[in-house]
Amino acid sequence: VINNSKYKDRKGLDESQLFTVPDGWKEPAFTKEDNPKGLLEESSFATLFPKYREAYLKECWPLVQKALGDSHIKATLDLIEGSITVCTTKKTFDPYAVVRARDLIKLLARSVPFEQAVRILEDDMACDIIKIGTLVRTRERFVKRRQRLIGPKGSTLKALELLTNCYVMVQGNTVSALGPFNGLKEVRKVVLDTMKNIHPIYNIKTLMIKRELSKDPELRLQSWERFLPNFRHKNLTKRKEPKKKTTKKEYTPFPPQQPESQIDKELATGEFFLRESVKKRKKMEEIKVKQAEALTKRQEERNRAFIPPKEKPVMKKTNKAPSEAKIDIEAIKAKVRKAKTKKLGAPSVNPVPQTTPAYDKKKKNKG
Repeated sequence: VINNSKYKDRKGLDESQLFTVPDGWKEPAFTKEDNPKGLLEESSFATLFPKYREAYLKECWPLVQKALGDSHIKATLDLIEGSITVCTTKKTFDPYAVVRARDLIKLLARSVPFEQAVRILEDDMACDIIKIGTLVRTRERFVKRRQRLIGPKGSTLKALELLTNCYVMVQGNTVSALGPFNGLKEVRKVVLDTMKNIHPIYNIKTLMIKRELSKDPELRLQSWERFLPNFRHKNLTKRKEPKKKTTKKEYTPFPPQQPESQIDKELATGEFFLRESVKKRKKMEEIKVKQAEALTKRQEERNRAFIPPKEKPVMKKTNKAPSEAKIDIEAIKAKVRKAKTKKLGAPSVNPVPQTTPAYDKKKKNKG
């Protein structure tokens, strides 16, 4: 029976106050005193593992048996069938221990190392195996997006692990995550968004802001929408519009009118009732008219090459003397007189004697 007075009081409170766990609170551990008589029925879980995990499981199997033996869970490794089975015993007192053992063998089968997988046996730990193989159609896109989740040299995955306090393992078509419940929720969101072509850096940036805001006790009970970034989807590849756009005509219930046939056209013009000889003569006249038109067009195209282009008129540049500046004619005359009186060049001191060329002397000797 629900107490209405308590329900009314709770309804008035904020949701964040109802779901928040007090700081430092821890659930008490489940001991043998809580269930002294043990379990009534035996329950078991089995899982298959790939061939490449066989060698690793052989090595770490004694450690797995020891870890499960503390909670009285029996584990068997079948290398022929390729399966691991866990089941409860008469000494098992914790009913949830077999579920934790089931998660342990699932993580071991998905290539999670034993050092990390054994943490699932703790009370405040949980695991989530996210299937990503069927979220993307083409294999090439799937591989690219999976690599985007890992990042260059695993930097994106490392940042996600630090922000969520979870261990994340990307293997094949699944992503295995191990950590607290709140962290697993964030990891699942980031992984699914990455497979939907949303870059993980956006979600990582949001997680970083949330982590800083959670440190402030005043902002814990307030809405964080104003602080969180709002990333909008940009469609970079715009579809090219066609050159010829077809516009749809208005719908009419009546069918379109049938086109007229050749006989209908001849009946309308009266050609149908003419004789064959007259029809042939008319056709020949039409052909001759078309030929004449084609001939004139061809002649015009040929004559176009002989038409001279229009020349632009040559404009001579004339430098007009400035009318404002007055020329002093008398001063110019005086300069010319002085130039005439002056002797240009120095007179020669030793006059050069005139010499007859060598070829003239030879002619005289011969004569």
